[in-house]
Amino acid sequence: MEKRLLQLAVAIAGLVPVGAGLAGALLGPAMQGQVGDVALDSHYRYLSGLLLGIGLLFWSTIPGIERQGARFGLLTAIIVVGGASRALGMLIMGPPGVIMTLALGMELVVTPALYLWRQRVGRLAAVDAAPAGR
Repeated sequence: MEKRLLQLAVAIAGLVPVGAGLAGALLGPAMQGQVGDVALDSHYRYLSGLLLGIGLLFWSTIPGIERQGARFGLLTAIIVVGGASRALGMLIMGPPGVIMTLALGMELVVTPALYLWRQRVGRLAAVDAAPAGR
């Protein structure tokens, strides 16, 4: 049951990077009501594509989530580094608004919490799979 709840949580949480990444790749900075030059547009769409890919890779862990510790951990580390970079920007430039602050919460709170939960589910699955008598 716990594994199923985790799978559902990852599926729902994955809507954020997949949705935001797809929107950013298709719309560019206009997604945020911004207009920039061609280089800014290119960079924004590239980073949005990375976000989309990260979300899809998180979704790829769902079927065998109890066995996906390495992939889930790597993706979590990438997200936390991005969140730390966003937090640095907030310290330097000030808060960018509610949406970006919520994104920071996903990056520095929700994703690490899902990682820790995945670790627990992985440990429980390993115990269940161990031969009897050990």
